[in-house]
Amino acid sequence: MVSEHSDDQDDETTALALKILVAGGFGVGKTTLVGAVSEIRPLRTEELLSQAGQLVDDTQGVDQKVTTTVAMDFGRITIRSGLSLYLFGTPGQDRFWFLWDELSQGALGAVVLADTRRLEDCFPAVDYFEHRHIPFVVAVNCFAGARGYGARDVSRALDLDEGTPVVLCDARDRDSGKEVLIRLVEYAGRMHTARLLDSVG
Repeated sequence: MVSEHSDDQDDETTALALKILVAGGFGVGKTTLVGAVSEIRPLRTEELLSQAGQLVDDTQGVDQKVTTTVAMDFGRITIRSGLSLYLFGTPGQDRFWFLWDELSQGALGAVVLADTRRLEDCFPAVDYFEHRHIPFVVAVNCFAGARGYGARDVSRALDLDEGTPVVLCDARDRDSGKEVLIRLVEYAGRMHTARLLDSVG
């Protein structure tokens, strides 16, 4: 006899939730991206920038920024029926890097946000994920007034491994952010499948 709740149970067992990190330099738009795409009210751990913080936080190029993430941002987005992404925005400053190892546990992959005005700020995030073999895409947040660069130019400037996707986006726009996340899920899926095949080959 088939339970009348069997369909609900099937939905629950086939539902997939994936953990994604959103990383990058200070003031690049991580909190903005998580907030723009999240279908729930995002959790934010922001504090006002202080005079003491000016000694350690480089605000050049982001002079209007008045808050900073001190732990993480959290949001959720449903990509399609049965597939949800849990988004964890990492803090950008060096002094909070001890949190990255905790946040990266169990992550499918990461989005590294980049600002072409301060491209060097995303080098640490790129290095972090490359050394830990965590699949990532570089998403260039197209700020107003920033000089436009193509994906190939950014890839060369960051010396990315061949095949690492570079996409242009607007972190404020939900559809743009969602496209970045879909690109990451597709890329990470291919990478994990290839590693699995290598391990059994």
